[in-house]
Amino acid sequence: MKMQRTIVFFVMVFTCSLASVATANHADFLGDGPFKDGPAVTKKCIECHEKETKDFMKTVHWTWSKEQYARNGEKIQIGKLNALNNFCIGLPSNWPRCTSCHAGYGFKDASFDFSKSENVDCLICHDTTGTYKKFPTGAGHPVYEGDNKEFPKGKPWAPADLVKIAQSVGPTSRATCGSCHFYGGGGDHVKHGDLDSSMINPTPDIDIHMGGEKHMTCQDCHQAKDHFLRGEGGSVSTAHTEPSHLDCTDCHTGKVHKNALMNKHTVKVACQTCHIPVFAKATPTKVWWDWSTAGKDKPVEKDQYGKPLYDKMKGDFKWEKDAVPAYMWFNGTINRYIAGDKINPAKVVDLTSVNGDRNDPKARIFPFKIMRGKQAYDSENNIIAFVQVFGPPGSDAYWQKYDWNAAIASGMKAAGQPYSGKYAFVETSMVWPVHHMVAAKDDALKCNDCHGKNGRLDWKALGYDEDPRGAKKK
Repeated sequence: MKMQRTIVFFVMVFTCSLASVATANHADFLGDGPFKDGPAVTKKCIECHEKETKDFMKTVHWTWSKEQYARNGEKIQIGKLNALNNFCIGLPSNWPRCTSCHAGYGFKDASFDFSKSENVDCLICHDTTGTYKKFPTGAGHPVYEGDNKEFPKGKPWAPADLVKIAQSVGPTSRATCGSCHFYGGGGDHVKHGDLDSSMINPTPDIDIHMGGEKHMTCQDCHQAKDHFLRGEGGSVSTAHTEPSHLDCTDCHTGKVHKNALMNKHTVKVACQTCHIPVFAKATPTKVWWDWSTAGKDKPVEKDQYGKPLYDKMKGDFKWEKDAVPAYMWFNGTINRYIAGDKINPAKVVDLTSVNGDRNDPKARIFPFKIMRGKQAYDSENNIIAFVQVFGPPGSDAYWQKYDWNAAIASGMKAAGQPYSGKYAFVETSMVWPVHHMVAAKDDALKCNDCHGKNGRLDWKALGYDEDPRGAKKK
């Protein structure tokens, strides 16, 4: 039987805040350089911001792992360091590619030194020029003077002007947060259905908070103290401890509706359920990824959105735009698959799934993106496989040899997991709570959107015999 651990969930957006950053003229402190690389900039930052650097190094944005309690009371470390997903599979063996979204420099393998403060990348959060970008396969580094790099092949990357960028640092922005969080899963709008590049400067119909009159930023909700941010990611859920909990009711307090019946609904229905009728509003998001079909040379078809339905490197895809969420009871805790847990390959493997039912006093009906797909597993040990998909020429990376057995063996070795040498593919599923792309109140769901013959809620799946609005009182 598959073992799962229950882990408390809440959403994370990447933002850090330093009051001094907002007010200081950094050109006066940094001078004219030059800086040979990112760590040289950080060493200069630390001269004034040693405390801030040490604070940051305690956060999950830096550690990519956090100690938490499993359901049976066992303490475990979980985070991007060791979590499996059904997008790019996992970090071990794929470090230089995955760590282009780590707030550090040089995370090229498991030997990365988390205690070395100059490895911290201050610029990725605090760039205000819009020109600072990490190279996609550079283990967290940008392109430097003298480098000759292309990505993809044929597209040269200009070196980062480290002096200009360092002199111009300031508060975080939607663009700096989004430089990682909008592009998870290998590209824009792939992983998070409610987070993509349209949120950098959204129109009110995409998100009323960020695109409306208040023009809110990520850190208006995801506030920071000592670089510790409120909210954490559901795909790599870590233990919930105050003051991290983040909820709509932190701002929208009391009886927020004029209608008493609607206020009554908030006890059992999350704000997001009514106020985010659809997600993936501007561009489609990926909802299906079948790795088992990768490696074939065949024509690539595109769907109605112009998105590819196949990629030799990655397999078959499905996309959805203006997607209606799935609805489930959610009490704030998530079960997640931990590397090495046994699976039943005859069933869909829930890499993450939510807890709660209609009798749970802490649960509310909540909207989700469900990500499904097929990925490799060790067919003798019955455990989900880590796979080295990225690597240099001559490596066992799948994208080099298109050899699943070699790629799995390399990935499992890097992850410290056993591998029998036999593999197959199993269908997996992940839940992604939807929090962003909030609609204006006039565009929120109305009674008949959920209730009645054409209502969107599956009442039986939610534990009711019938639509409760039409049910006879006993």
